[in-house]
Amino acid sequence: MKKRKIPLRKSVVSGEMIPKKQLLRITRSKEGDVSIDPTGKKPGRGAYIAIEPEEAQMAWDKHILDRVLETKLSDEFYQELYDYVSHQKARRELFGDE
Repeated sequence: MKKRKIPLRKSVVSGEMIPKKQLLRITRSKEGDVSIDPTGKKPGRGAYIAIEPEEAQMAWDKHILDRVLETKLSDEFYQELYDYVSHQKARRELFGDE
């Protein structure tokens, strides 16, 4: 059998190339709305971060997503992102890789 190519994306926090399934996409729509995109299919400008609470915290501390998505994000959004990433990491550890 032919081996399938695994799509890679770059994490905006660490700068590492990581398989797309291990990343979380954050999108900014044309209207300027920023949201978490668990499906990875929403239209708009996207930025990826690894599903690691440390990366979400570093993005919050340094406001990396503000610069990458060229918008001002609130602390509430960063808190929601951190909680989501923590929950997803716990799920993956509990149930294994999807």
